Amino acid sequence: MKIYVTSVFVDDQEKALRFYTEKLGFEKKTDIPLGGPARWLTVVSPENPEGTELLLEPSGHPAVQPYKTALVEDGIPATSFAVDDVEGEFKRLRELGVEFTQEPLEMGGVTTAVLDDTCGNLIQIVRLP
Repeated sequence: MKIYVTSVFVDDQEKALRFYTEKLGFEKKTDIPLGGPARWLTVVSPENPEGTELLLEPSGHPAVQPYKTALVEDGIPATSFAVDDVEGEFKRLRELGVEFTQEPLEMGGVTTAVLDDTCGNLIQIVRLP
């Protein structure tokens, strides 16, 4: 068994697609209209285009907004992405205008930073030992 797709709830799929591709560097993998404004919209890492897809899922369900708000208020990332160099990615993304709620922080061999994805989520980038 392997993970095929995971999701992050987004306030605006088009805005999320721009952020996740233009800022974070992912590539659009799937874009299927589902009726109305909703789409099955996924992105993947260009380093592993056949790997796990991230679904940019519309946050229309009534339970989603309280959930997202609680996570953000408590500073909890919705998901985490592995990078080789947290400090380098932090600098690159800052230059692109990405806002961080946590600058790079080393904790027991793991370095993390937390960014705002502009779509209602905090996202952690991490370098593992």
